[in-house]
Amino acid sequence: MLARRSFLCCSGAALAAPHLFAQNLRRQNNEEVPLVDQVPPMLDHILVGCNDLQKGIDFIEQHTGVRAAFGGVHPGRGTQNALLSLGASTPAQMGHYLEIIALDPKQERVEQDYAKVMVEHLKKLTSPALVGWAAHTNNIEAVATKLKSENIPFGGPYPGSRRRPDGNTLQWKTINLQDDANGLLPFFIEWGQATTHPSTDAPQGCQLLRFELATPNSAAFSKLTEKLALKAPVTQGEKPQLRATLRGPKSQLFLTS
Repeated sequence: MLARRSFLCCSGAALAAPHLFAQNLRRQNNEEVPLVDQVPPMLDHILVGCNDLQKGIDFIEQHTGVRAAFGGVHPGRGTQNALLSLGASTPAQMGHYLEIIALDPKQERVEQDYAKVMVEHLKKLTSPALVGWAAHTNNIEAVATKLKSENIPFGGPYPGSRRRPDGNTLQWKTINLQDDANGLLPFFIEWGQATTHPSTDAPQGCQLLRFELATPNSAAFSKLTEKLALKAPVTQGEKPQLRATLRGPKSQLFLTS
């Protein structure tokens, strides 16, 4: 399987900075609302990396007021996760969720090479940071066909699974791009038909207000995202960077890679 190094190329601090939201929000009828819909419709989940799962859970709860639930471990990959919903799935729209991914100290051996890269990266994080995102698809074979037609190198589809604490097993297939544009591009995921999407039964209360891709060459990158049908906001930035704006019952949280 290709390394998911796409999540590891641009790391940094995750900041709790409510004042930054003033640039993206306006008041209407005494309520703060997004200026426009700035969440990619195909966004499945965002990944927040940290070197300790409990610290990551505490961090998100401290700034949003919602505590993520333990999801399970990734056998052979040296990691574990916790999840919270960013808006549950409906018949008309796929939901979004946040995955906190961290080291699993009980795993002494990491088998996959790509996982070794992630584990080493997580060890170096001094605070939680965005480390990637996933784009949802109902037909991953069609995604593969599209990428081939556009001459975009990729790996997969690869099968994946994770056993939850309640004994249920989640199943999925993924495609990883060979060149992820310094971590800005997602991996693609199709969930198994019998799998309940994590946004449905993960702890509720948070909303993803905005998710954007910052890059020094926004014009050229926008053309690439259009080719991939990502429909993701692209903004000018000094360096490649993922940015996410969350709102919880306690406060708002701004996360970056």
